Amino acid sequence: MTAPPRRVRLKPWLLAQVESQRYPGLQWVDRRQRLFCIPWHHATRHLAPQEDDGTIFKAWATETGKFTEGVDEPDPAKWKANLRCALNKSREFRLRYDGTKDAPPKPYKVYEVCEADGADGVTGDDFSCGGEEDVSQLQKLMSLSINDAAVHAGDLLPPYPWPKEEPPFGGACPVGPFLPGGGVAAPELPPGAAGAAPPPAALAPMEHGVPNLLISPHLLPLTDLELKFQYRGRQVCVLTISNPHGCRLFHSSLEPTQEQVELFGPLTLEQVRFPAADGIPNEKQRFYTHQLLDVLDRGLILELQGQDIYAIRLCQCKVFWSGPCAARCAGPNPIEREKKTKLFSLEGFLNGLILFQKGQTTTPPPFEIFFCFGEEWPDQKPKEKKLITVQVVPVAARLLLEMFSGELSWSADSIPLQISHPDLKDRMVEQFKELYQLWQSQQRLPQPPASAEEPGPWALPPGSLPQ
Repeated sequence: MTAPPRRVRLKPWLLAQVESQRYPGLQWVDRRQRLFCIPWHHATRHLAPQEDDGTIFKAWATETGKFTEGVDEPDPAKWKANLRCALNKSREFRLRYDGTKDAPPKPYKVYEVCEADGADGVTGDDFSCGGEEDVSQLQKLMSLSINDAAVHAGDLLPPYPWPKEEPPFGGACPVGPFLPGGGVAAPELPPGAAGAAPPPAALAPMEHGVPNLLISPHLLPLTDLELKFQYRGRQVCVLTISNPHGCRLFHSSLEPTQEQVELFGPLTLEQVRFPAADGIPNEKQRFYTHQLLDVLDRGLILELQGQDIYAIRLCQCKVFWSGPCAARCAGPNPIEREKKTKLFSLEGFLNGLILFQKGQTTTPPPFEIFFCFGEEWPDQKPKEKKLITVQVVPVAARLLLEMFSGELSWSADSIPLQISHPDLKDRMVEQFKELYQLWQSQQRLPQPPASAEEPGPWALPPGSLPQ
């Protein structure tokens, strides 16, 4: 059973790790100016899954009780999101340089250690942070629109391109080294980065992104979908697509054309190819996986329409699914061929989230969608035994839910829920106002008493933090 989350002071813990030199790339850039560097690889572009084990992100998740080795499933993207949120919330750290925003991107960030008045009573916990694969979903809030994508297409971030060559089995999407040659030398800051502090808006643009999200629902990244491909329980690829129309999951050498829309769907969809199965070590599993991939030429379409997600099965391979809008039945749940099937409703999710935050329901609303290709699901067989599965996560829903996870619930009469207009947009505005009021109330909760003053963060040995 997972241990309960612990409140840990971020500053002494993180500085102790910098001093320990146990994590490659986590080091001082300029000790005099109190600038240090954190390697910040993109979750789907720089690291193979096994290389995420020895990172500062996993160490923080372990220290705060968010991850227990051998109990919890590793989630490197969520580990990164937790530490990023903790740094952004802390008044004792300031982002001075974000190499991930450069062109070409540099996989590291540089932070400054600050002396914040009254900061000793502030814990560096990440209980209200949103978890994400390190695809910077919070950054995308400033670029993605909740309205029809055709109106705001110019505001959207470009989608993450699928590699021309399929990744080998067992590898994630394309990876690359932290620095040329794999070195971990301290990075050089851009001119002026180590000088005078930039204006507040440039330090950490998403530091106030959470309240902005709740009062400005048009910033919600509805076009972001995280896709996790697994072959018999083994994760072979994870990526996030950002397309206002959706995507098509397929496996074929045929390229869709304008004349073949009826066969392969609209060209505006993100074209996502299933990973190759040639590297599957078990011969029997590899044979049957190829049999299924061979009938996925036309694919499965995930269509974004308004604030909802739909599926359209074009392929010959049968597809079964479970998710928020799935019928509550005991047996397998198939997707009928060439029939639009509703998978997820943002309005329904928001209603459930408000009820959960007010304590009127005991469980949070579901949002993850699970597809099983060529085998019945749900059934008595566990997911890990299925040949081909794909998990789809609407990033916007996960962002909202994890933003509130671990916080106090509210009684039914503490904040009135008012959804009175029949128009969909009006109802959604009321929902976001409700969530924003909850968030504001939670920020006014008193902080726990400060722990005793440490003798000095620089000399603090690893593992001797107050709990």
